[in-house]
Amino acid sequence: MKKPPIPELPLADHKVVSPDEWIAARKAFLLKEKELTKQRDALARERRALPWVKVEKQYFFDTADGKKVSLSDLFDGRSQLFVYHFMLGPSQPGQCVGCSLEVDHIEGILVHLQNHDVSYVAVARATIGEIEAVRKRMAWKFPWVSSFKSDFNYDFHVSFKPEDMEAGRAFYNYEYINSPLEDLHGSSVFYKNDAGEIFHTYSTFARGDEEILGIYRYLEMTPKGRNEHGPYHALTDWVRLHNTYGQGGFVEGNGRYHAPNCCSGEKQTVAL
Repeated sequence: MKKPPIPELPLADHKVVSPDEWIAARKAFLLKEKELTKQRDALARERRALPWVKVEKQYFFDTADGKKVSLSDLFDGRSQLFVYHFMLGPSQPGQCVGCSLEVDHIEGILVHLQNHDVSYVAVARATIGEIEAVRKRMAWKFPWVSSFKSDFNYDFHVSFKPEDMEAGRAFYNYEYINSPLEDLHGSSVFYKNDAGEIFHTYSTFARGDEEILGIYRYLEMTPKGRNEHGPYHALTDWVRLHNTYGQGGFVEGNGRYHAPNCCSGEKQTVAL
């Protein structure tokens, strides 16, 4: 479970200064922001320089129109592919609010990615019928395919075999963990060259996905910050599906939303 955040100064006790003092403090802090920007640029260059793995195995996915498509097809004529591993397994009770918040970000920028040589697709292990039911309920339009009965989720370490879970050896975020869930979330990037060869270039999991969770960049500029002071000290304290705010229900620590009067099993406390 995520550790409680470091306590911050209460808003009521915040220092109030003159405009000149504010400018001086802001300029001093700007130096730290610029240094962080340079560090992020350097880290991004190192990320792009990481070695690749050639994808030799064939993967096929189910689509809403009933067709089977390959991993190569998902590139849709572009050389780069961003895959979001949506945390949705077959017959799963409840929908993950964290994954839902993340894909909410893509609707507005999808056309910009596509016109900058990047295709985007969400992949889940749920059946395509289950995926389409969620898509319709949420009014999402981004590409979303099913890896049901495929090894894709297992090979890219976001889904776990029952025997691995029983042994406490689910390999996630580059280490073995004792996961109570069969499916977790992450992001993977692939490149296809002119010869049609596909390479796995990068994957990130757990809090690594916060890099593309743009809402946090807004919240962190506000006086209250992330304001995650509930039982989980994570987004599960406050995030709801975008069409369920104000409607009640509850969210488990593992991120699954349950509508009012909906029964569930034991509440998990897995930080997303």
